[in-house]
Amino acid sequence: MKIYLSRFVREKDVKLFLDLTHAPAPHTSADLDLQVLAPAYILSEMRAGFQIGAVIYLPFLLIDIVVASVTLSIGMVQLPPAMVSAPFKLLLFVLIDGWGLTVRALLGSFH
Repeated sequence: MKIYLSRFVREKDVKLFLDLTHAPAPHTSADLDLQVLAPAYILSEMRAGFQIGAVIYLPFLLIDIVVASVTLSIGMVQLPPAMVSAPFKLLLFVLIDGWGLTVRALLGSFH
């Protein structure tokens, strides 16, 4: 398990947890303690997850802003922008092959 975690952990996160635990710097990655390696791996994966989430969320936010601006500018105040933007979001997700991009980004975080 230590070999797997050490392959996919960021050096910066390992250094952070080495500093927090006041552990001496190991000579090789095999010398890392699981107490340092496991939280550093979790932090690395959380970082990758937040990056993927932001990349997915930003285009949808842009669609919401554009639809809200258009509906308000033509006087459709009573129509919720989410009702109009939902089909556009689904269309965008299908056209750009959203699931393929998501899986590619998830698997790319392991390289």
